[in-house]
Amino acid sequence: MAMKPLFLLLLSTFILCMGCEKETENKVPLADAGLSQSTTFPKDSVTLTGIASDEDGTITAYLWSQVSGPSASIIRNPGSTSTIVKFTTAGTFLFQLMAVDDLGATGVDTVSVVVTRSAISTLTLQPANNPNEKRIVNLNGGDLSSVGPDLPLFAWTQGGAPFTSREILSFDLSTIPQSAQIISANLYLYSHPAPINGNLVDANFGADNSFSIQQVIAPWNTASVTWFNTPPITTNNQVIIPHTSQSQLDLNLDVKAMISSMVNNNANYGFMLKLQNEVIYTSRLFVSSSNTDFLAKRPKLVVVYQQ
Repeated sequence: MAMKPLFLLLLSTFILCMGCEKETENKVPLADAGLSQSTTFPKDSVTLTGIASDEDGTITAYLWSQVSGPSASIIRNPGSTSTIVKFTTAGTFLFQLMAVDDLGATGVDTVSVVVTRSAISTLTLQPANNPNEKRIVNLNGGDLSSVGPDLPLFAWTQGGAPFTSREILSFDLSTIPQSAQIISANLYLYSHPAPINGNLVDANFGADNSFSIQQVIAPWNTASVTWFNTPPITTNNQVIIPHTSQSQLDLNLDVKAMISSMVNNNANYGFMLKLQNEVIYTSRLFVSSSNTDFLAKRPKLVVVYQQ
């Protein structure tokens, strides 16, 4: 009789265990983001292709995301197994593919993409008759803007009337990709050997003939631009050229910051050149792109860049 309680306890425990259903743990899906890749500018995109499997269910969603990199990339179809990714800068990028199964479990895998810059390129621009070059002139309160064989920055008199001249010009930068890194940019201006303005002897004259080169920040064209409707300019990144007592002085000017802004912001509106102090009998006279006597002295821009 003493064995009956123990037997009943064992029996009830057995029946209880037999009635229990064993819970099955949902297995995490397996994601594969594919093999590492590389690309070199100007090819600025790659295609990422991943796969995923779920042993005890189905895959219901995918998500590509950037984990790390020097800048944000553009993922065209982040919710697809395959997507194009576009880059704007060079560097090493890490991307993650997440796979989600029908019970909400997630599996992830990563893949790296190395983006390198192309070889260094040099663009030398010294156009003849540059269509985007014009002298902006105020003669005694009236406009006398024109083009000519010289690029004159001066304040003088004509028939006793005050005469002030500035210059606006730009170069064709369309072959430089917007995403390019500007390594250097130099503007070469050459003093006019035989001045046709000023005192007709000295290209550089006056007590203070310093001048500035400033970036133009709005569109313009030579057909309509005058002294009275010149486009706006900015002093950001401006270059100030100091006074010189030399009659002739050729210049090699660092304009990297302005060219970088023009290229990277898709805002190539060129330069405005003008004396710092437009006091009469002051001049800085250079050879223009339309000059036919001093071809090697036309304005020149040399840009070194890498995409």
